[in-house]
Amino acid sequence: MLIGQIVAAFGVRGQVKMRAITDQIEHLRRRIRTIYLGPKFQEYALKGLIEHKPGLLILTLAGVTTREQAEELRGQDVSILENQAAPLEEGEYFIHQLYGLKVVSDTGEDIGTVREVLETGANDVLVVKRPGKTDGLIPMIHDVVQELDTTSGRVVVHVLPGLLD
Repeated sequence: MLIGQIVAAFGVRGQVKMRAITDQIEHLRRRIRTIYLGPKFQEYALKGLIEHKPGLLILTLAGVTTREQAEELRGQDVSILENQAAPLEEGEYFIHQLYGLKVVSDTGEDIGTVREVLETGANDVLVVKRPGKTDGLIPMIHDVVQELDTTSGRVVVHVLPGLLD
């Protein structure tokens, strides 16, 4: 599960700056001992974590002791195991769980499949691949999303006038 990206080296002792995409910083600090970097999920022991600025963390990784080693990690995605993530509250979901969900209208019409999730700040927006049509944009708001069931793999939406024209 993606939690951030290495954006720079920090200092001369091998620490790295990570731009976090999680707000569960305290959970990371207290519970996470191993992180995984890059597309091959290279394993690193997490020796220390400091919140430098909101959303910007300083990580100390075992085996990374020089600035040069830290610079080599720049641009790498940082992941943890999903079973180590902070527990979800009722009605919460992980963004990656939305990819591939079947989207249907509350009248039973097949709309398409979630291809991407845009995080806009106000609310997430589902980018839905529609067969033979351009992608549709569906805002994740209560007036539109009637049901979200990641277990059964579907999203039921109320199509407001003009939403998918």
